[in-house]
Amino acid sequence: MSKKLQGNGRWESSRMMLPEHRAQLIERQRIQSGEAPAVRAQVPTREELELIRDYTLLPMMLTIVEKNRIQMELSTVSMKQLYVTALDALMRRIHMDLVLVKKSLREHGIKVYDDETVDSAVHYRYVCRGYEDRLAMTRDVVRSEISVRLSRYVAGLFKKDDGGA
Repeated sequence: MSKKLQGNGRWESSRMMLPEHRAQLIERQRIQSGEAPAVRAQVPTREELELIRDYTLLPMMLTIVEKNRIQMELSTVSMKQLYVTALDALMRRIHMDLVLVKKSLREHGIKVYDDETVDSAVHYRYVCRGYEDRLAMTRDVVRSEISVRLSRYVAGLFKKDDGGA
């Protein structure tokens, strides 16, 4: 560089810095000055993402079971009371799990919001300790996931409880 360009202020102020480098520079200066590092938004863990997914799917499952229960009450099936009782037990288990999921989300500092429902997918927005993102599931994925989970719940209803034996 020629001597005319050094120290005149015009070229010194026109330097460009990438945002990533600027953030690293500021963080390094904070550490050197002894300040506490800035709290960064933390990406949710796999378990937290599963909690978010459970939080979105369990209410849908409750709705499906409730609709089936109402249909069963209105039907003329001979063993109607057995089916209604089983559906009630299924709803209680799903509701208990939903309560646990909500509690875990609160403990982890995660909030989930309904975002939008498009023809082919449902979208949820979530905030996890400052990190904000969206969860999207296609209707086919939702149907298959609910089907698998409902079959697990039904199987759990008929398992023998070994706790009192």
